[in-house]
Amino acid sequence: MTSRCHFLIEIEKERVRQDEKWGEQNHSDLKMYAILGEEFGEVGKAILEDTDLKNELIQVASVCMMWLEAIERRIR
Repeated sequence: MTSRCHFLIEIEKERVRQDEKWGEQNHSDLKMYAILGEEFGEVGKAILEDTDLKNELIQVASVCMMWLEAIERRIR
């Protein structure tokens, strides 16, 4: 399995986890931006504290996917 496939699977697993925890998210773009900003801040923290950077990046990618899904639902 390529790294790309592996990470896409990990992002999908994180999306499922987010949906199970929070339900479908249909916030405004401003709120989604704030959520993404909080996750991005955790990437910086992981770098500074030398913790699980890959997991934080997966969460950022997953929030981007969540935001795209919310936009898609809006335009249907």
